[in-house]
Amino acid sequence: MKHVNQMILAFILGLLVLNGSSTLRADPAESDKPQKQSAEQQKKADADPPPSKPALFMTIESPVGEVTYGRVTNAALSLQNEAAKTGQKGYLILKISPGSSPFHQVQGLAKFLASAQLSDLKTIAWIPETVIGNNVVLALACNEIVMHPDAELGDIGYGKALDRDEREFVLSIVEKRHNAKLSRALALGMMDPQQAVLKVKIQQGEGENKQIISRIVTPDELKRLQDNMAVITDVETIKEVGSLGVFSGSKARALDVLVQQLADTRGGLAELYGIPREKLRDDPTLGDAPKVMLIKVDGMIEPLLEAFLERQINRAINSGANMLVFEIDSGGGYLMSGTNLANMIANLDSRQVRTVAYVPKHAMSSAAIIALGCDEIFLQPGAQMGDAGPIEMKEGGQFEHVPVKILSSLRVTLKELAEKKGRPAAVCEAMSDKDLIVYEVTNSKTGQLWYMSEDEIHQSNGEWIQGPAVPESRKANLLTVNGGRAHELKIAEPPVRDLDELKQRLGIPADLKLKAVGRTWVDTLVYILNSQIVTFFLFILGAIFVYLELYTLTGLFGIMSALCFGLFFWSRFLGGTAGYLEVMIFSIGLICILLEIFVIPGFGIFGISGGLLVVTSIILASQTFGDFNTLRPGSDFATMSGTVGTMSASLVTVIVLAIVLNRFLPDSKLMSSIVLAPPGDYQKPATHEIQLDPELLPGKASLKVKGLHLEVGMQGVACSVLRPAGRVEIDGVWVDVISEGPFIPSGARVEIAHIQGNEVVVREVTV
Repeated sequence: MKHVNQMILAFILGLLVLNGSSTLRADPAESDKPQKQSAEQQKKADADPPPSKPALFMTIESPVGEVTYGRVTNAALSLQNEAAKTGQKGYLILKISPGSSPFHQVQGLAKFLASAQLSDLKTIAWIPETVIGNNVVLALACNEIVMHPDAELGDIGYGKALDRDEREFVLSIVEKRHNAKLSRALALGMMDPQQAVLKVKIQQGEGENKQIISRIVTPDELKRLQDNMAVITDVETIKEVGSLGVFSGSKARALDVLVQQLADTRGGLAELYGIPREKLRDDPTLGDAPKVMLIKVDGMIEPLLEAFLERQINRAINSGANMLVFEIDSGGGYLMSGTNLANMIANLDSRQVRTVAYVPKHAMSSAAIIALGCDEIFLQPGAQMGDAGPIEMKEGGQFEHVPVKILSSLRVTLKELAEKKGRPAAVCEAMSDKDLIVYEVTNSKTGQLWYMSEDEIHQSNGEWIQGPAVPESRKANLLTVNGGRAHELKIAEPPVRDLDELKQRLGIPADLKLKAVGRTWVDTLVYILNSQIVTFFLFILGAIFVYLELYTLTGLFGIMSALCFGLFFWSRFLGGTAGYLEVMIFSIGLICILLEIFVIPGFGIFGISGGLLVVTSIILASQTFGDFNTLRPGSDFATMSGTVGTMSASLVTVIVLAIVLNRFLPDSKLMSSIVLAPPGDYQKPATHEIQLDPELLPGKASLKVKGLHLEVGMQGVACSVLRPAGRVEIDGVWVDVISEGPFIPSGARVEIAHIQGNEVVVREVTV
């Protein structure tokens, strides 16, 4: 029998060997086919990374009402369906904002969040700032709570105990045990200031099986444990009677209650759950196709472009856009214009607008600052971003970095932008500070990877462990990164190849063509009027029309002059360099000049002050001050010198034109009927002496004014300076007259030279 068994075993082994040999003798091409397929599959897998986790970020503003309930429930159910289709766990992250809400409204939303309808979702409450009152119930209804270390959560009743029905509802939410860090005793302490809360350690088992567990209980629950002979090894009071049930993030984490994790920013929150940072943005479309507007930011960043982009942004939002894509391709420009635009864009989230920066080539200097103001930044792999260190030009054409006080202000701005958009502040600051070293750090508790400066690491008190320095932040070097490195340093999203991939990443339909918002005729006109040559001609025309108005007193030239200066200030107002202050200064200066000409005799303080105010207003309207250009040579003083030079050239041109006009204007057929000239020899037209129109020669005409018959030769006293128009008093009647030639001072004795229609011409009587 033994031999039979051995024979059977040998036979089976032989079959196995033959089978293995046949496999080895198979067609090599066929044997390699599975390997080739596997390689192709692996290549395809590398090209198409696995889809990211279904996730949605929403902000719950106060007060919670029907609209908020509808938005959250619709978005959550849509995310639930997406998670079910992909077979992955979905993440619904709710940012709970501080404020007061009616309990019955909070009750409905909390009941929905704790229901079985969201079985495929993990609901996470993010508390970046202190939340008290009824809104706390929404956080308790979520699966997990993540808090900022300094934020506080609790005191549901605003210092008072909740009534019985409200308390029972909160306890029913807690007892569903969605949040493993939340207990009935802790919830009671948050609802009633008179409720004490204890943390006890209980020994279970004996010998090698002995273990210590922690539990949050009330004093009554502790007594029941003791009555049941539980072995209590330690009792710690975490909330005393009479104190408010409020717990900060750091305290709750230390007690291992209420919160699962701590996160300072949205970026940290994304790291905790492995969610792409672009998913942690408020989605104004709530799953629908976004209404997108593309705005191009190219060329030098200057006040004129700043004002143009502000108009484009407002036009896009007013047209209903809820996503703005800024295609940035610029080497930089004015620091102030860049920071103004960045702050404006950063604040658009309050208007439910999602902002995206797309950098196909480079965004340097102030253009990089603009990109940092956006919610998300997408660079092409080879694109460059950074080098935002402000510089100024000294005498001799030497460029130097700006003083420390200006750099400090810029670093504060960059830090605020970084914190608001969930980016490492040190990385952003290193773009402007050539001596700032950035280190890779790891959170000692969570293992989160981040980037900090040495000062930030020391201030963390051991929470962050310092790692190697970031190579791009070495001494005497302004941090500049490409698309891939920007993503590694957590200031940008993974790179995109082109605009089509960007649309895919943002959920924009592939057939939607992104067309940049174009310039209107207003924008084109503003650009033209802001050019130096047009400004030069506006100054000339405005001054010439003033001269002609004083020469003729028709009113027409005054209107044309006002139009010229009005166009100048309007173009500067829309160009971003002028405001109401400049217009007001110009108006005051003009009033002073008019007072000097028509009211106050002589040429004194009003005339000089008015002229200075007019010049000052034009200089202020032509540029911005307190700015440092990072690209082109020049400074505020140089720009002001250019403005003064343009004004001086205009003034010289006006003087030359005035001399020419004074010589030839009276002989012009068009102007001869309205130009006043001194008397002369009308029988000698060939002479160059300025003469009156022959139709205005003295005659025997008379005029009746207020019952007084005026005739040639009647005398009176000038009541105002005649420049040349004014008033004289004749036999107790005030008469509007015109001087025959030179100005006549107030109080001088005059006589009527001649009367032509309703016009009375007088001359000064000399003794």
